Amino acid sequence: MFLAHIRAATGTAIQRTNCHPFQYKNWLFVHNGTITGFHVIKRDLVLAISPELYTEIRGTTDSEIMFYLALTFGMADNVAGGVARMVGLVEQVGHKHGIDNPIQMSLGISDGRSLYALRYSSEGRSRTLFHSESIEAIKEIAPEAERFSPDARAIVSEPLSDLAEAWIPVAESSFITIAAGDVHRQSFEPETP
Repeated sequence: MFLAHIRAATGTAIQRTNCHPFQYKNWLFVHNGTITGFHVIKRDLVLAISPELYTEIRGTTDSEIMFYLALTFGMADNVAGGVARMVGLVEQVGHKHGIDNPIQMSLGISDGRSLYALRYSSEGRSRTLFHSESIEAIKEIAPEAERFSPDARAIVSEPLSDLAEAWIPVAESSFITIAAGDVHRQSFEPETP
């Protein structure tokens, strides 16, 4: 299991502490997107992070704040629920500050055993997200993938080849769980904590 991430900076310093994936214990977290008006709502969001997690924050990105909010709201016990409450808070605080569409994101999360992904935005037009159909599809474009187990899957922002049939688009407002090669999809809805 591994996560890799390439992302342009969105208003915060380019430094090692702002680089993905963010890690806490066995959890890894990557984010593609933005919290609109982050500089305006950052204080409210940071104050909602539990004190024992607050001391773990190393950088200045919206992504790291999202990660620690999701952990604060129970992601370690219920990944979809913790993330739903994090998004609900970001939207609630954003709306309080007059921001119409506070969040745009695709997420990759792992607990070291399973891989979770989310595609969601307040405006309903998120960046794209795909998962591989099978390891066989990946082997067609990357023969070195032969060393991966038969239940290996990949989640990507954009298809890695011209083999469109090898990549299944993740629908808007969807939460994906991949465990032992099984892909489970569920609809996603923010929840005000």
